[in-house]
Amino acid sequence: MPIIYKLCPSSLWREAEAAGVFHGMAIDSRDGYIHFSTGAQVRETARLHFAGAADLVLVAVDAARLGEALRYEPSRGGDLFPHLYAPLELTAVTWVKPLPLGPDGVHAFPDDVP
Repeated sequence: MPIIYKLCPSSLWREAEAAGVFHGMAIDSRDGYIHFSTGAQVRETARLHFAGAADLVLVAVDAARLGEALRYEPSRGGDLFPHLYAPLELTAVTWVKPLPLGPDGVHAFPDDVP
């Protein structure tokens, strides 16, 4: 089961849980799709786009459950990033964990993220 990841402010994720669906963040709405990262990409995404953000969650999603709305497209450095051209149905989420900042100011990822 391929897992992809979404970094998200915890307050926005709580809204998604209440609604039963995640429509994305402001950047997702602007770009027309929900940005995700693979396990190999997610730490760099956190470093580049979420540096110092203290109240994040890391959302793990079963990519196989997203169907044809999920596309891998070139982005940073030509790397293929997962983009979802539909709202994220929460039934595809495998887990949600806090993503705290470590003492060094870098996000401390769960051990089960490659």
